[in-house]
Amino acid sequence: MKDIDYNNLRPTDWLPTSVKEMKARGWDYVDVVLFSGDAYVDHPSFGSAVIGRVLEAAGYRVAIVPQPNWQDDLRDFKKFGAPRLFFGVSAGAMDSMVNHYTAARRRRSDDAYTPDGRHGMRPDYPTIVYSEILRKLFPDTPIAVGGIEASLRRVSHYDYWQDRLRPSILLDAPADILLYGMGEHNVVMLAQRLAAGEKISDITDLPQSAVIQPIEAMPESSDTNNIILNSWETVSRNPKAQSSNFKHIEQQSNTMDGGAVLWQAYGKRVVKVNPMLPAMSTGEIDAAFDLPFTRLPHPRYKNKRIPAYEMIRHSVNLHRGCFGGCAFCTISAHQGKFIASRSRESILREARQVTSMPDFKGYISDLGGPSANMYSMGGKDKSICAKCKKPSCLHPVVCPNLNTDHRPLLDIYHAVDALPGVKKSFIGSGVRYDLSMHTCGDAKIDKASRQYNEELIRNHVSGRLKVAPEHTEDSVLNIMRKPSFELFYRFKEIFDRVNARDGLRQQLIPYFISSHPGCTEIDMAELAVKTKALNFHLEQVQDFTPTPMTVATEIYYSGFHPYTGEKIFTAVRPEQKLAQRKYFFWYDRTYRMDIERSLRRLHRPDLIKRLFGK
Repeated sequence: MKDIDYNNLRPTDWLPTSVKEMKARGWDYVDVVLFSGDAYVDHPSFGSAVIGRVLEAAGYRVAIVPQPNWQDDLRDFKKFGAPRLFFGVSAGAMDSMVNHYTAARRRRSDDAYTPDGRHGMRPDYPTIVYSEILRKLFPDTPIAVGGIEASLRRVSHYDYWQDRLRPSILLDAPADILLYGMGEHNVVMLAQRLAAGEKISDITDLPQSAVIQPIEAMPESSDTNNIILNSWETVSRNPKAQSSNFKHIEQQSNTMDGGAVLWQAYGKRVVKVNPMLPAMSTGEIDAAFDLPFTRLPHPRYKNKRIPAYEMIRHSVNLHRGCFGGCAFCTISAHQGKFIASRSRESILREARQVTSMPDFKGYISDLGGPSANMYSMGGKDKSICAKCKKPSCLHPVVCPNLNTDHRPLLDIYHAVDALPGVKKSFIGSGVRYDLSMHTCGDAKIDKASRQYNEELIRNHVSGRLKVAPEHTEDSVLNIMRKPSFELFYRFKEIFDRVNARDGLRQQLIPYFISSHPGCTEIDMAELAVKTKALNFHLEQVQDFTPTPMTVATEIYYSGFHPYTGEKIFTAVRPEQKLAQRKYFFWYDRTYRMDIERSLRRLHRPDLIKRLFGK
């Protein structure tokens, strides 16, 4: 990349991506070859780099093939030959279909995980395409698939881009095993068992994995250790059966002890999903982040720009997991709801690395996580958490057993800001203001929450603070598992007060979603009226995009809520979705006549008056 100095680094500081680099390490074979749909950036925010470094630390020889060409003579797939243990396949840091297509199913023109943002450097569904190629070339070598795309497609799922229900990705990708979730532990376990001489076909009990077995392996009925989901044949005929499956899938993803084994039959075969591993301890997550990452793109990308890296190059991730449980989000399905927090020392070590980068100008772009202010939080009484299967600790109310103390996070902010060379640290990740505004009754914790909000606004905003109320109407917010919009009004009061007091001219930028399950055209008109009253001309908006393994997607597909069985209206047809989206832009004269016609049709002339006056 143009502004990166590679002079003090050697090619062997990265994991090998070519035979030449492999031989430079003195190797004549590798144990594992990882194929990724992303460019290779040796940074703890990029999955293939993390998995490669973890395997390396465990004593294995690892090579990475980033963005292999699947349309030529397949030389990228052949160059390392068959590894001693297995091939690992990942579509990349995003589901490939989200990466490739907009909510309107239009092809995107760029790819943030590719050099210079070029599109077309990976196929649709790389997990399937790469696995098919490897299976034909190396029929006897084990293939393990993982990453976001595989993880969230581990059982039957609705595919928005093809507008159909699809089976577990293991029925489409000729892989031997699927490693779901964050893969540091289960990938090392797999390598150890294969290295010990076990056959891949015999490894059917690996935690946090899914495999295909003969139907005879499935128990006759559900019990405390096994949950038999509705079969593929049943869900194919009955969308409500698919919806009811999801409740079990989500609950088992959010249990502290990993929960039960899930089984889903496909004719004479069955997909077995083994329970999740517990959340990483602080020592375990430190060990992963403290691996010898160069924090830089591979030299093969010299003089090229990778947009996703540009966004995070001067950032530090503090923790994993999210207990928000938003209906449209997949974080807990992949990372779990229990927070794994890094130690203060590990965070400061990485922050010092950032300050020593030649292009660092004194500004850390993000001290964050999946939800920026959940660092070091969790249940006060872990025995209560062990029995709990609720997907959210914040909805419909904040759990009384939840420790909401922001003091450890404030301590991190203060320590990082005190480092030599740091002028300012920003919080670029999403903040849960319902968490920071919660009062628990403990005077010290409640005081720290008030302090957090004030320090966040005063010291850690880069001109614009982005928050995500998502909607204004309680009926929609309840389905979203988000707090009432009244809380946003209160947070905005704090934001405005701090700005006025400290002479700041910062903006509060809210995110909103249209066409979410439960949202009607009238709800969107009310959103327009309420945001107009706040003097917002919205820009951070999106149309709901159904992605695998979320409550909202199951409602979109089936029409029923997985937990209540209630029938829920959802805008599905393109014209319905456009009819909702236009209310975001009420201030644009292009939309005014159409909005007025719609509100007359809906018998709401009062909303016309509130939007446009007389």
